[in-house]
Amino acid sequence: MAAIAAGGALGAPARYGLAQLIHVPKDHFPWATFWTNISGSFVLGLVLALVLERFPPMRYLRPFLATGFLGAYTTYSTFAVETDLLLRHGHAATAFLYAGGSLVAGFVAVWLGIWAVRSVWERPQHHETGGGA
Repeated sequence: MAAIAAGGALGAPARYGLAQLIHVPKDHFPWATFWTNISGSFVLGLVLALVLERFPPMRYLRPFLATGFLGAYTTYSTFAVETDLLLRHGHAATAFLYAGGSLVAGFVAVWLGIWAVRSVWERPQHHETGGGA
């Protein structure tokens, strides 16, 4: 619990800081939350590939980073509220673009994070050819 709480204590201000950098007018595409969630998804892919595949098991690292930090950094609740508000204010096309785009981009970002780690650590194998006489 302490590892999760410590990660969350760092992730929430990081999300707030990023949201302050991206200003979005009311009833427009929620770019701040979109980019926060997509960047968090990418980092989650990096973290999971590193923690689960490359480093020896560490009891508190995954709860600290994945559940704590990234759980507080990314925000499903804000995503859901923003989608609902767009729908309520008559911006259905933007709401569906936001919801669908967030899901697709989030999955792609996780995959890219995993791919990035694997591509750095996997070395091309040198095949020896049989030398004939």
